[in-house]
Amino acid sequence: MFNYLIVFVIALVLSAPAAAQESELAKIRDEIRQMKQQYEQRIQELEKRLAETEAKAGKAEDAANKAGQRAAGAEAATAAAASARSGENAFNPAVSLILQGTYAHESQDPNRYRINGFVPSGGEVGPPKRSFGLGETELNISANIDPYFRGVAIAALAPEGGVSVEEAYFQTLALPQGLTLKGGRFFSGLGYLNEQHQHAWDFQDAPLAYKAFLGGQFKQNGLQLKWVAPTDLFIELGAELGSGDNFPGSERNKNGIGGGALLAHLGGDIGDSYAWRSGVSYLKTSPNGRSYQDVDALGGAVTNSFTGSAKLWVADAILKWSPHGNATYNNLKLQGEYFRFMQDGTLNYNDTAGSALFGQVTGPLSATQSGWYAQGAWQFLPAWRVGYRYDRLNYGSVANGIVNGGLGPRAADFPLLANYSPTRNTVMLDWSPGEFSRFRLQFASDKSRLGATDNQVLLQYIYSLGAHGAHKF
Repeated sequence: MFNYLIVFVIALVLSAPAAAQESELAKIRDEIRQMKQQYEQRIQELEKRLAETEAKAGKAEDAANKAGQRAAGAEAATAAAASARSGENAFNPAVSLILQGTYAHESQDPNRYRINGFVPSGGEVGPPKRSFGLGETELNISANIDPYFRGVAIAALAPEGGVSVEEAYFQTLALPQGLTLKGGRFFSGLGYLNEQHQHAWDFQDAPLAYKAFLGGQFKQNGLQLKWVAPTDLFIELGAELGSGDNFPGSERNKNGIGGGALLAHLGGDIGDSYAWRSGVSYLKTSPNGRSYQDVDALGGAVTNSFTGSAKLWVADAILKWSPHGNATYNNLKLQGEYFRFMQDGTLNYNDTAGSALFGQVTGPLSATQSGWYAQGAWQFLPAWRVGYRYDRLNYGSVANGIVNGGLGPRAADFPLLANYSPTRNTVMLDWSPGEFSRFRLQFASDKSRLGATDNQVLLQYIYSLGAHGAHKF
């Protein structure tokens, strides 16, 4: 009995840890089972949300695809239409038209206008006709030809009828190192005002120096090469080669180059309110038989012609002011140019068509003359400007070998070369209601003619139609 008791106690002692371990294992298994249930439930919830989100995304994608297809269709239709329009207009250039007209009141006959003391240039364009008159109409056609060249053609429609080619040239677009080549017929880069078209001037007409020394405005038939330096300071150098068939040159009917020009300009800013540019230019031509009409002492018709060399120096300067660079409300522009003109050669005097006092006489001619103008234009209110210009030509020295050598004709037989220095004072007021229209009132006291003062009152209108490019500085 005792032995059985001992065995029972030993078995109880040995079974107690085993029972404890079994209880712990059951607990762990239960925790694992609960965790598996929780994770499975969480996974099911996530899978459900994923399915719902995918379903919504699928509907949105379908809608987006349909909308995209509609937009793509519309875009394709628009692109096709634009392409069709582009194809139709691919070779259409930009076209603009300048309309001008005046009402003029003058105390002297504009048909008898001349500049005494200076060889007629053919460009002594006087004031407009009295009363109402149509000014020059300018037709401008321009376009980029390809990535390398641009083409420009500008025709001038005269009020009396007829069309002349004002400019017609090609211009490079892709030369390296700041180079630009221009070829054809173009306004020379001489001075400041010469390159600008008349409708962009601050006054209705050209300064007297332009009329006397450049025939109003000098055109080159030839080539022009310009170089702009890659510097903060504006540096422009240029050279021109031409036929030399415009005053101060003449039609030569010869092979080769009839004249050339050299140009140099500098410019820059002074602070944020001022900008400036200055320069010097040189022109040389070789006129051959360049003629003009005059009268002798008896009123008989005389044809004078000059053969030799003609040289012109031009110095120009301009200063512009606008508050902090904003020219919308107020701005001021000051500009001036000085000309020095030298001719050396042979003068031929021919009065056989007139009184035939002397027939044909030839002698040397040497002349050094000058001229200048200074002007200012002030915009004192938006759209309103007032301006003043003073012109002067200096007779200088003219050595006429025919007169000085006692070859027959006297100084009285050369009335247009009489010792006289013309002057002119001009004031203007203009109003520009928009970017493409301008009205100008101008008063001038013109003493271009020896012994006469022409008091002029002009009312001018200028309209710009079409795609007109920006004007030069």
